[in-house]
Amino acid sequence: MTTILGIETSCDETSAAVLTGAGNDARVDSLVVLSQDVHRVFGGVVPEIASRAHLTALVPVVARALTDARATIGDIDAVGVTYAPGLVGALLVGVSYAKSLSFGLGIPVVPVHHLEGHIFAQSLEHADAVPPFTALLVSGGHTLLVDVAAWGDYRLLGKTRDDAAGEAFDKVAKLLGLPYPGGPHVEELARAGDPKRAPFARPMLHGGQRAGDDDFYDVSFSGLKTAVRRARQAPGGETDEMRAHLARGFQDALVDTLVEKTARGAIAHKRTRIVLGGGVACNRALADAMRTRAAAFGASVYTPSPRLATDNAAMIARAALFRFEAGDVAGLDLSAYAARELPGLHAA
Repeated sequence: MTTILGIETSCDETSAAVLTGAGNDARVDSLVVLSQDVHRVFGGVVPEIASRAHLTALVPVVARALTDARATIGDIDAVGVTYAPGLVGALLVGVSYAKSLSFGLGIPVVPVHHLEGHIFAQSLEHADAVPPFTALLVSGGHTLLVDVAAWGDYRLLGKTRDDAAGEAFDKVAKLLGLPYPGGPHVEELARAGDPKRAPFARPMLHGGQRAGDDDFYDVSFSGLKTAVRRARQAPGGETDEMRAHLARGFQDALVDTLVEKTARGAIAHKRTRIVLGGGVACNRALADAMRTRAAAFGASVYTPSPRLATDNAAMIARAALFRFEAGDVAGLDLSAYAARELPGLHAA
């Protein structure tokens, strides 16, 4: 059994976790996540503030994770750290700390791609959430549809051409006068809305699309956001009642698009498992709609709990365990990158 210390600092959560396991048998011994609420004041993440907050928080967060796991730093066999993608300044804090531990303790440092962490996250809670499956990764910074034939063997089916799903939620929330982060607030407001009062077209989704078309799996949400803005500025769009209708119409359009694109991927590749990852996977409307659609072709849907859907070090440690066992370790020249292709990714 291998004991991994996971570190995640890609955005505005400082997180550390201790995981013990081998192969697909992995146990989370501890998970600590410290969120930076200061960004709510600015309506979005301020990179410099995020980096400085990580500097202050990372050492005590790691110490707490070790204490919760009833472990010492000497029990750690390897340290896994997010190196991409994300805010470079924030990533560098975690990477520098991980390399220091590697040098000081004489243990390997394992670089982990943030999105690969999201692919692994559900397997920590659902024993059946293992390949092959279709993965929909939806967060504030990313929207990807990936066919996962095996761990480390990924085929990109589709992605967003502009706004990520979570980014669209945040921007629409701002248009509706809701706090940051916007996803939970839009979802709550949408419960009181009538989609018939604010019908929006499903972007890049129509019956004439066929497999092989360049828009068959891709999504785009910038136009949907613009449609919400125009409806908000139209006569009557400023009322509280209309705000709820707009939230519901927006959410339904985004969810329907994601669900149908995912179903296309699962059906085309004969997958009977669908895995959702990222913060938007917490959206109940998305999870319910995905399960209803998947049931029509006999597929099961796996969604993570909120603690594993949002950025966290447990998923990083899980992905690091796989990479460590495969021999994918880095030297002290490891750096951080704002953008980096998912390792093992092939064109569809």
